[in-house]
Amino acid sequence: MEVMGKTEKEQMQKNVEEFERLQDYMISCEKESDAYKKMKRRYTSLKVILTASGVNLTEIDYIKE
Repeated sequence: MEVMGKTEKEQMQKNVEEFERLQDYMISCEKESDAYKKMKRRYTSLKVILTASGVNLTEIDYIKE
């Protein structure tokens, strides 16, 4: 039985990469800026998606908000 197909793995990889990249952008912005607030919404969404998909965020979540 295949647990995760190629398409799902590729999407998961893209989500992890976006999550990491987004955190880099967030660190370079002021927390009160509009840009940061918009990125924070996407960060939260990605965090939910990755957590629900079984990804352990302990090592890659360095914003921890």
